[in-house]
Amino acid sequence: MGVIKHVDQRVGVFIDTQNFYHSAKNLYANARVNFANIIRDAVGGRKLIRAMAYVISTKEGVEQSFFDALEKIGIENRVKELQEFSSGAKKADWDVGLAVDAITMAPKLDAIVLCSGDGDFVPLVEFLQRHHGVQVEVVAFGQSAAQKLKEAADDFFDLSADPKTYLIGYRGAPRGRPRQERGTDEHSSRKAVTL
Repeated sequence: MGVIKHVDQRVGVFIDTQNFYHSAKNLYANARVNFANIIRDAVGGRKLIRAMAYVISTKEGVEQSFFDALEKIGIENRVKELQEFSSGAKKADWDVGLAVDAITMAPKLDAIVLCSGDGDFVPLVEFLQRHHGVQVEVVAFGQSAAQKLKEAADDFFDLSADPKTYLIGYRGAPRGRPRQERGTDEHSSRKAVTL
């Protein structure tokens, strides 16, 4: 499924941080995502126009150091507050916001890198390919990425192929397919910008 990637391509990166956080946590015994290495390798020497991370904030604000670390490596934060309902349920979902941003920016890009394994993004991938003619590349942990998303993408980059490069705290083989989780257990950060 390889595609041509050349230095003059304008690239936008859209990061579903919740998807990455839960995939790393469930597959790799709480290892954290190294966003700096992912951006470096996903862009691959091309022209990075914008990189955006879709993140959730909590009342406690414990995630602020993570947000600051993302900004230091050039990733813009799109922040939404965690919704808490009287029933105790929590909701934190950026899917529509990420999709709207990708569609809005597509005319200024040659390639869109979607950092998520969420199969709900298949219609977005197909829309971007058909209506904007952009190359859509998906970056995700292969074991937790939806097969239909892998198939829809012009290129699929499997972070699980080299977990030592894309995870901090990696200590061995993956545990198996993660269960789907929503909500937030917020992130700690290191210099390498981890989630």
